[in-house]
Formats: sequence, structure tokens, C-alpha cells
Amino acid sequence: MNAPTDVSMKTDEVLKVELEVFRRQHRDLDEAIGALEERATSDQLTIRRLKKQKLILKDKIALIEDRLTPDIIA
Repeated sequence: MNAPTDVSMKTDEVLKVELEVFRRQHRDLDEAIGALEERATSDQLTIRRLKKQKLILKDKIALIEDRLTPDIIA
């Protein structure tokens, strides 16, 4: 997660690998949040931190998807 966020210097293949890793991490965080929320004694601070990490990953995923999607002028 400490990798540079400048996607303009990375190849498409590297971005595709990173995209899959970020998507997997996003799913894992979603499952962890769901499991914590089901517990009666869930730690709200931990849930909030995990949700923040999930949003950061979502932004990174969107950035990479935008980079990989070709611009089409209609």
C-alpha cells in the first residue's frame, strides 16, 4: 500500500496486476467489516479505520481503471 500512486509511469500490465491486488484487498476488507459488524461487541473505531482503508482502495481502483480505459471521443 506504500507504492507510489503515480499511474502515469507504470505499464498497463503492472497496472492490471495492481488492479487485481487492490480489488482483492477491497473484497477482504469488505468481508472483515461485515464480520465485525455482525459481532455484538464490535469495535467501532476499527470498523471506521477499515472503511477508510476500503475507500482509499476504491479511489486507487477507480484511478487505475480510468488509466486502463481508452478515451473514446464520440
